[in-house]
Amino acid sequence: MAIKFTTRLSTENIVPETPITPEVPIGYVHSIETFGSVDGPGIRFVAFLQGCRMRCEFCHNPDTWNIGSGEAYTADELIAKALPYKAFWGKDGGITCSGGESLIQIDFLIDLFKKCKAQGINTCLDTCGQPFTYKEPFFSKFKELMKYTDLSMVDIKHIDPAGHKKLTGFSNEHILEMIEYMSNHGHHMWIRHVLIPERTDYDEYLTRLGDYIQTLNNVDRVEVLPYHTMGIVKYEKMGIKYPLAGIEPPTHDRVVNAERLLHTADYPKQQR
Repeated sequence: MAIKFTTRLSTENIVPETPITPEVPIGYVHSIETFGSVDGPGIRFVAFLQGCRMRCEFCHNPDTWNIGSGEAYTADELIAKALPYKAFWGKDGGITCSGGESLIQIDFLIDLFKKCKAQGINTCLDTCGQPFTYKEPFFSKFKELMKYTDLSMVDIKHIDPAGHKKLTGFSNEHILEMIEYMSNHGHHMWIRHVLIPERTDYDEYLTRLGDYIQTLNNVDRVEVLPYHTMGIVKYEKMGIKYPLAGIEPPTHDRVVNAERLLHTADYPKQQR
């Protein structure tokens, strides 16, 4: 939830708008949170980009699925919208791009993060990794994006390939390829996992996931996110059947159990 302030915001150093030409990537934004506190370190300006191919059964933002809709921004326009809040970011905060699935708009991300780094703005990519591939031209673009990405928050939906496909509609093959590439090339990550009764909340899966994460380099934080039902109202408004009807959030004991099996306390930057 965005926090509203009555403080007069500084407009110093706001970037002028760039004329839109065919060479300027356009980003399509679903919504913006100006004082995000859970989307990376510190206080962050969060742009939720529009578009996602996965259909996660637990998704609480089905309104972000459609690709190509949303409000259009150039990178300069989005940075200009963010800069008045820079005074609140402190040494750790900055700009996060989430989704939807942010990597669908990789050309826009490259332009945005490159310009952020030129202005000393910390950048965070929130992704599940589904669009990742070693095929060109995506792979070269991904390597370019990583040059300007300070941190990636990566969701591992399910460690089991069959379980992942049932839960999301896609295999986890490309997701794990992306994570392993990032691990092998020094890119810092926070790993997040949604704990869902009857889907991911089984000790076998949690143990496998915990063991897998321990093979990775540069994992600064591991988070267990308890499944919730707050998105049901959106499904009702959109006339979509909610896939997990009747499944309740996990109990506190199961969350603690998941944190133990994922070894969340072992990671050096677990605390903010």
